[in-house]
Amino acid sequence: MPGKAARVVITERQQDVLLTMSRSVTIAFQLRQRAQIILLGFEGRLNSEIEDLVGLGHDAVGRWRRRWQQEFDRLTLVEGLEEPADLRRAIEEVLSDEQRSGRPCEFTAEQLTMIFAVACEAVEESGRPVARWTQREIIDEVVQRGIVKSISTSHMSTLLAEAQLQPHKSRYWLNTKEADPEVFNRQVQTVCECYLQAPQLLAQFDTHTVCIDEMTGIQALERIAPKKRCVPVRKSGSSSNTSGTARCV
Repeated sequence: MPGKAARVVITERQQDVLLTMSRSVTIAFQLRQRAQIILLGFEGRLNSEIEDLVGLGHDAVGRWRRRWQQEFDRLTLVEGLEEPADLRRAIEEVLSDEQRSGRPCEFTAEQLTMIFAVACEAVEESGRPVARWTQREIIDEVVQRGIVKSISTSHMSTLLAEAQLQPHKSRYWLNTKEADPEVFNRQVQTVCECYLQAPQLLAQFDTHTVCIDEMTGIQALERIAPKKRCVPVRKSGSSSNTSGTARCV
């Protein structure tokens, strides 16, 4: 009995790249063909339908769907950390027959620990004039410090994904200054009810609800709480939408 086809999930940016590849006349025919397989799989087409549309056998269609499913997390990480051209190159690698370029040598446990330590640092500590870490910035920093001689962006994305680190993402919080929890809960309820009633007020009475800063004349010059380092968040036992990732807060 045939197995279940691998589920194909793609982001909007990945879909744009795949569409461009599927229509391109300057890339290899096989890449165009495989981009079409992923797009058709995303549409929910059965493998038997895709076979007829792209002219490949059942095994080949299933193989490229599985390859995409296996590499999706890494591609998403590349998409979040790098430039559009890097995402295009990563997708071409996934859909390519050749051994992937830039395959790195194995690193020692000490080197991996030091790489992850850099990713968990506040970017200001490195003296780099950027607001957040990207894969390229992390690579430049670990090479500059002599931790490794070189490392490809694809390998870096794989390492960060395996360690469940996403240093390019931040999570912010705001602590209330209201000491009485009952008073604070009433204030939250009032604000939430205001938002919930806004659509109905607009529909029935053409009344617009406007949200403004209560202290528009005060410029925020510095944070009142220190930044926390990036740490991995476990996938299990968490209902937060940040589950399975690491955030710098």
